Formats: sequence, C-alpha cells, structure tokens
Amino acid sequence: MIIMSATATGEQIARVVAEVIKLHLEPLVIPGAYRSIIQTVGDEGKTDLSSLSSLPGVKEVAVIEVPYRLINRECSSYANQYDTMPVKVGGISVGGHYPIYIAGPCAVESKDQILYTAAGVMKAGAQILRGGVFKPRTSVHSFRGLESEEALSWLAAAGRAYGLPIATEVRGEAQIELVAKYADLIQIGARNMYNQDLLSKVAKTGKPILLKRHFGASIEEFLMAAEYIAACGNTNIILCERGIVPVGKGRNYTRYTLDISAVPVIRKETFLPIIVDPSHAAGRRDLIPSLSCAAIAAGASGLMIECHINPDEARVDAKQQVTLIDLGLILRACGGVWRSLYE
Repeated sequence: MIIMSATATGEQIARVVAEVIKLHLEPLVIPGAYRSIIQTVGDEGKTDLSSLSSLPGVKEVAVIEVPYRLINRECSSYANQYDTMPVKVGGISVGGHYPIYIAGPCAVESKDQILYTAAGVMKAGAQILRGGVFKPRTSVHSFRGLESEEALSWLAAAGRAYGLPIATEVRGEAQIELVAKYADLIQIGARNMYNQDLLSKVAKTGKPILLKRHFGASIEEFLMAAEYIAACGNTNIILCERGIVPVGKGRNYTRYTLDISAVPVIRKETFLPIIVDPSHAAGRRDLIPSLSCAAIAAGASGLMIECHINPDEARVDAKQQVTLIDLGLILRACGGVWRSLYE
C-alpha cells in the first residue's frame, strides 16, 4: 500500500502508478478526501518496493498484513470503523445511513404470486424485491425454481410495477448473462461462495453482487471470497451473514446458527456493507423477528427476509417464510431498534 501525501499532485500519482507497472504489479488508485492510496496487486513477495518510498509525493510504503487487501478498511478512504461504502442497487444505497430491507419469496412460482408479493413488500417498507428463479437444492428431486427467462421477466416486471430493484441468484456460470440482463443485484449463494470461477465471472458483469457466507466458512474465508470479486475491478459487493453449521449433536432447534458477532467484526475489517439473512439462519418463521432486531442492533446495513403470500403453500422453504403482514411488523420493530440506537 503506497500512501501519498496530502499535497501529492496528479502528476506525482501518475508517476508512482507507472513505476508500479514497471515492477509487473497492478496499481489500484483509491482517492480520498485527505489523501490518495495506491494499492499494488500481484506477487509483491518477489518485488522490492522500497524504492517507491523515495518518489515525490509518497508519504509511506506500508505492508498489508491481511490477505484481503482490496477490501480492507485500513487500506481505504473508509478508515473509520463506522464508515461504509454505499453500494447502489437501482436507486437504493445499501450501506448508507439507514438500514435497507430486501424481501420476497424464496422462489418465483407464478406471475401473479410475484406481482402480489411485490405489492406487499413495498407496503411493508422493504426497498428491494428478491425472488429465486435458479434455486440450488440439496436434493435433485426438489423444486429448483422455474429456471426460465419468463420467470425472470415476471420478477423484473413486478419490481418495476412497484418501484423496487430486484435481486436474484445465479446458480452457475451458464446463467450469468441471462440473470445480468434482468437483475439489479446478483446473488451468489452460500454453496457457491467457494466457486472462484463463478465469483470472477459474475464480478465482470459490473453488477452489484450480494455474496452470502458459506455455512462452514470462517470470516477470513468469507472476506477472501469477496476479495476475488474486488480483484476483478468490482467492489460493489454486499456481504450477507446467513448462519453457520450448528455445533454439537442432538436436536437442532434452528436450521443454522446465526453468527451475530460476524456483523461488528466484519464492519471493523472492511468497508463493504454487511446485511443479515435471518430466514436461512433460523429456518423457523417464529424466530425471525428477534433475529432481525438483533442484527440491526449489531450494526447490520440491512436484512434479507423471505416472505410469501401464503407461506404454508410455498414450494420451497415454507417453514421460514413469513406473511406479508408479519413482514411489515418485523420491519417496523427493526426501525424502532435502529432509531433508539443510531438516531
């Protein structure tokens, strides 16, 4: 990390960039309000960077100790722990001052279902509509979404009808181009967090990306997955904590264990916004209100909650989807928590 002085000129920055390129490294200039930082990407272990410290305008050449250097808070203009880089999804900023709520069914089941849901999502106070068209499932015999462009068009039309940007998942590389044609926010699900080729190819669409933590991943592994996306030049990344595998044997009272501590830890480590998915963590609709409020209290930039016009008849994850009326109650409760702590 090459830290430029506050008085460094554009010509001095350009010269440092040229010298970095000569060393067969890729420079990434990060402008700031008070100083600019030039990140070097590549195998620095084989390169002597000490000569750069004597260039005009250079204040310091520092070694980054963590492997996720592109999204690391200390290496950015968002050095304050409470600053988050807003990610634009349509006309919505995720990571801004107010929490943002993403809501919708686990799967798009019909044109009418997603249209009615969109109306309820907007009325409840959520700002982004979600819906799965390509669903990764444990069993090949389970419903894996409608898997069609027509279903994507229904989702997009429902979003437009009620002024909601849409989020949907890419299950594999074959769907990237099609999903990018419709989605405002592309989701990479927990199972694909380790799929480095998929991460890189989705990053190159230039679309904002919602990256979910794998249920067996450490926080560092989670952030390194985001680093793969950032290394392709796309830092429009929203992280999503969705629960990790429960510890111990015996009866499982929840589907996963929500790692609420991951929220403040990740906020300290990176400037990327982090939201929480209480639906997948709980696997039970009765726990979603409490987990949602806890996530907002911990400092999450928002929530993603699954809801359905008739949850008991949902074709996927019926037990964890809330009604549209309950969605409104949950979001109002979360708003109260946020106001009491942050206003």
